[in-house]
Amino acid sequence: MEAVSVPAVLLPVRAALPVLTRARARANGHRASVFWGAVAVEALHLVARGLLLPGLSAAEHDAWRVGPLDAEGTERVRHLAAAMPPEAHAVPVGGAGPLRLPDPEPLVRSFLDAVADTLPRSPAAELLTAGPAYASWAPRPSPELRGWALDVAAGHDTGVRLSLRVEVRGLSAAGPQNARPTFRAVPQVHSVSDPGLVADTAQVWGGTVGEAFGTRARMDALLALRRAARAWPSLTPLLSATVPDAVELTDEEITELLGAGSRALAAAGVDVHWPRELARDLTERAEVGPPDGSRASRAAGPEAGPSFLSADALLAFNWTFALGDRTLTREELDLLAEANRPLVRLRDQWVLVDPEEAHRARARQDHKVTPVDALAAALTGSAEVDGHRVEVRPTGWLASVRERLADPETQEPVAQPEALDATLRDYQRRGLNWLARMTSLGLGCCLADDMGLGKTITLIALHLHRQSDAEAAGPTLVVCPTSLMGNWQREIERFAPGTPVRRFHGPRRDLDGLADGEFVLTTYGTMRLDAERLSAVSWGMVVADEAQHVKNPYSETARRLRSIGARARVALTGTPVENNLSELWAVLDWTTPGLLGRLGSFRRHYAQAVEEGQDPAAAERLARLVRPFLLRRRKSDPGIAPELPPKTETDHPVSLTTEQTGLYEAVVREALAEIAGADHMARRGMIVKLLTNLKQICNHPAQFLKEDRPKITGRSGKLELLDELLDTILSEQASVLVFTQYVQMARLLEQHLAARGVSSLFLHGGTSVTARESLVRRFQDGDAPVFLLSLKAAGTGLNLTRAEHVVHYDRWWNPAVEAQATDRAYRIGQTRPVQVHRLIAEGTIEDRIAALLNRKRELADAVLGSGEAALTELTDAELADLVELRGGTR
Repeated sequence: MEAVSVPAVLLPVRAALPVLTRARARANGHRASVFWGAVAVEALHLVARGLLLPGLSAAEHDAWRVGPLDAEGTERVRHLAAAMPPEAHAVPVGGAGPLRLPDPEPLVRSFLDAVADTLPRSPAAELLTAGPAYASWAPRPSPELRGWALDVAAGHDTGVRLSLRVEVRGLSAAGPQNARPTFRAVPQVHSVSDPGLVADTAQVWGGTVGEAFGTRARMDALLALRRAARAWPSLTPLLSATVPDAVELTDEEITELLGAGSRALAAAGVDVHWPRELARDLTERAEVGPPDGSRASRAAGPEAGPSFLSADALLAFNWTFALGDRTLTREELDLLAEANRPLVRLRDQWVLVDPEEAHRARARQDHKVTPVDALAAALTGSAEVDGHRVEVRPTGWLASVRERLADPETQEPVAQPEALDATLRDYQRRGLNWLARMTSLGLGCCLADDMGLGKTITLIALHLHRQSDAEAAGPTLVVCPTSLMGNWQREIERFAPGTPVRRFHGPRRDLDGLADGEFVLTTYGTMRLDAERLSAVSWGMVVADEAQHVKNPYSETARRLRSIGARARVALTGTPVENNLSELWAVLDWTTPGLLGRLGSFRRHYAQAVEEGQDPAAAERLARLVRPFLLRRRKSDPGIAPELPPKTETDHPVSLTTEQTGLYEAVVREALAEIAGADHMARRGMIVKLLTNLKQICNHPAQFLKEDRPKITGRSGKLELLDELLDTILSEQASVLVFTQYVQMARLLEQHLAARGVSSLFLHGGTSVTARESLVRRFQDGDAPVFLLSLKAAGTGLNLTRAEHVVHYDRWWNPAVEAQATDRAYRIGQTRPVQVHRLIAEGTIEDRIAALLNRKRELADAVLGSGEAALTELTDAELADLVELRGGTR
C-alpha cells in the first residue's frame, strides 16, 4: 500500500468544537468528521453535567479531565469507541513496519479530556480556583498539586466506590422499653465497572474476594474512606484501623447521620443503607379548607361567590403524620419528639426517626395560607412548607372549587346573552362558559386563543352576562394598545348595540357619569399616566388586551395595572409565552395574584426545570396549576375553526445582486475585525449594529446606504422577487399585505410601487389612531390592492381579511411575532385560502436565522429567546460562522 499525503489544518480544541458539532448534523459529511462530531457532543454533555476532575498531565501541568463516569457513562464511551471508522484514527504515523491503528478507546478518552480541559478555562475561573491553576488559558507546571489532585480524583474516579451499611444490635420487641440497642457502620466496596459486585471492606482486606475489584482495590478503598471521613468525621477511626471493618456509633452520631451526615456523605459519593426492619420514613400530609359540614363550608356551598377568596382570610393546614403505612396520633408524634433520640419503640416496634424531623413535624400545627395559596396547593396536590414539599388534600368548599375547575364539562352552560347581536360559534360559547365560571368564583383568568378566533366578541358576551348578576355587574375597563381602541369600539357597537362605550384617551378624557354596564376603553400609556383616577372606580371587570404588554412584571405599566382593583380580571393574548415562562407568570399573577407564588421561587421550582427539561414532575405540577386559569385554543385544533380556509407558507430564497454581495462581504470583514478588539459592552452594541446592517443590505442597498434619491430597480434580489409575486397577485385581482420591520424600507417600496403605477397604502408607528382606522377601512373596501405595514406597529389587532397573500419582506427574530402579523389576514372572517411568502436572502445571515426560527417552535429552544440579545453573546468564531456569506449570489 502506498502512503498518500493529504493537507491538514491544525485547530485548537476551542475552535474545533463548533466545526465538529456542525459536521455531525450534515447528511453528506465525511465519516471521520461525523464520528468526532458525535464525540464532541458527548463531551459537551459531560462537561455541562459538571463531570470534571482536576489532575496533572504527563508533564505535570494542571489539566482538567472528564470524570467521574458511572457504569452507564463508561459504557457510552465504549460504544462510541466501537463505532470509530478507520478514517477517524487521526493520528500522525511514521517509521518502518506495518501500519497499526491505535486502540479507539484511549483516543476517545483523550479527546473527552481535551474538551474538559478547554471549556472551564476563562479569566473568571480564577474567582473560584483562587489562583491561576486550572483557570488560565495556558496550562502551568504545577507539580506541587500532585498529591491534592490524586486525593480528589481517588474519591471520585477510582475503580471502586464506597457505601455504608448501618447495623443495629440488640433489637427485641419483647425487651424493656428503656433497652438501648447499639449501632455500627460497616463500609462496603462497590465495583464501578460492575455495579452488582459488592463486598465489605473486611473481605477486601482479608483477600476473600480475590482480585474481583482490581489490583488497586485496597488503595482505592482507603482513599475513598479518607474522603468519606472528611465529609463525616465519625468515620475517622477507620483510617487507623488495621482492617477498616466497622465503627461503633452513638445515638448522637446516628441522629447526625439521619440528617446532615447522610447529605455530606452523599455529596462525597457515599450512600448510606439503613436496616429494612426499622420503620423510619416519617411522612406528612396536610388538609386545607374548612372541614366538610362546617358553617364556613355550608356558607360557601357549591356556588360560592368571590367572597371566599378574600385577601384577608387565612386557612389553616390540618396535618396528618405517618411512619410507613401507619398513621400517627398526636400523642405518638409527641413521644417521638420528646424521646430526643433516634431509636424509639412505638406500638411494639422499633422506629428510627431523626429527632429534629420529629420536632419540626410537631411544630407544624399553625401553618396558615391565603385562600389563593390554598387553591394552588389543592390544584397541584402539594405545597412547599419550610423547604419541604408535602402532599395536600382540599376539604369543604375548596374541594368543591377544585372539582369545578378540574371538570368544567359538568357545569351548567351559560346562555348566550340576549343583548348580544350575534351567534357565538361553539368554541366561543365554550369560552364564554369558562370565563363566566372563573370570574364567578372570584378568580382571574387568561383567554389565550389564537389571533382571529374572536376573543373580543367572547369578552363582550361575558360583559353582558355579568350585568345580569348584581354581585358582578359594573363597568368594564379595557386596557389595550392604541391601535386596537377603534376595533374595540366598532365591535362593541356592532355586537352589543345600546351598550354605552367611551374612550378614556386624549386631553379631554373623563369618567364623569359612568354607567354600570358601560365599556371604558383606554391605552396602556394612558392607564400608566392616569392609574390613580382609574383605580378610584369600582370596576366590575378589568380586561388587559394583548396582555403580553405587561410580561415584564417590574415595568411601570405592569405595576400601574396591578393598582387598579376589580371584581374580575381577564387577560387576552394570542401569545401567553413568547420567550420564557416568566412571561406567563407575569400575566397570571396579575389575573390571580399569588397563584404562582413569588417570581423568584416560580423560576426556581418551575420555570428553570421546565425550560431546561430537567424535571418532568415539575412540568406536570405546573400544568395542573395553570391549566384551569388559561384557555388556549389554536386554529389548527380539531373543531375550533373548521370554516377557516387552508393556509400555505412558502420560504422564497433569493440571490444577492453583485452590489449587495460586495457590501455584505465588506461590512462583515470590517465589523469582525473591529469586534475582535472590543470590550464586552462595546462588543454587544457592535454586534447588534452588524446584524442590522446585514439585514438592511439584504433588503436593498439604498436602505443601508441611506440614499436620499435612490435608484431602486435592479439592485435587490428581494425587490425583483416581490415584483414577480405582485405581478401574479394583481393579475388575479387579489390583495396583499407586505410586512417589514423597517419604516425606511416600506417608504422605498411605496415609492417603487408608485413608479410602477400600483396603488398602495402605508401604515407605520407614527400613524394616528384616526388615520389607522381610515387606512384599514379603505383596504377592506378595496381602495388599494397592496398594504405596506410596519411589523411592530401593525402586527396585532387589525382585521385585514381582504388580503389573500401575506409577504414578510424581512425576518423578525421571533416566529410568534411573525405569526401574529400573518393572522391579520388569516382569522375568522377570511373565506379564501391564504398564502404566506417569506423572502430570505440565500447564503446570508437571514438563511441561518430562518433555520433557527424553524427550530424555535418549543419553549425549550431558547437560542433566539431574547432576539438579537442572544446573538450578542456568541464567540467571535460563532459570530463569523453566522454572518459568513455562503453562495447565494449572482
